Amino acid sequence: MKTEAIVADKWIPLIYAGAMGVDALSALAFGRLYDKKGFPVLFVMIAASAWSAPLVFLTEPVLLILGMALWGVGMGAQESIIRAVVADIVPRDRRATGYGVFNAGFGLAWFAGSALMGLLYERSLIALAAFSVVAQLASLPLLYSVQKRLHTSGPTIDQKC
Repeated sequence: MKTEAIVADKWIPLIYAGAMGVDALSALAFGRLYDKKGFPVLFVMIAASAWSAPLVFLTEPVLLILGMALWGVGMGAQESIIRAVVADIVPRDRRATGYGVFNAGFGLAWFAGSALMGLLYERSLIALAAFSVVAQLASLPLLYSVQKRLHTSGPTIDQKC
């Protein structure tokens, strides 16, 4: 926003605060939906938030705000639903290890993706936006296979209780 002078400086913290508000509300709303509907909610959230980068980096102020809202939706999912998914797929007696493995993998992937996006930002905003969309949408087949494995292997002990 600042580098490309898309909006006046005074609006940047307000737009960010708005995205954090969307983050908080979507964490509550979609967390509740996940409790009722399960994995399909995660697919919708990822598919929606994947479009945040093109809207933020390649558009005008109104669409940039929509992109920031979608980014907030993605953050809300990350902060609520993804943790719930880990709890759902890891047996209770190995949950701490499951969270450790997940957070280590997530952190390494976040670092690598952020480093690559930083390089892309210096070279091409279109390439940056494309990478962001492709990386997020690429997670959907993986999540689908996890969901399918969970359905074929039956519920865990925790899901039976």
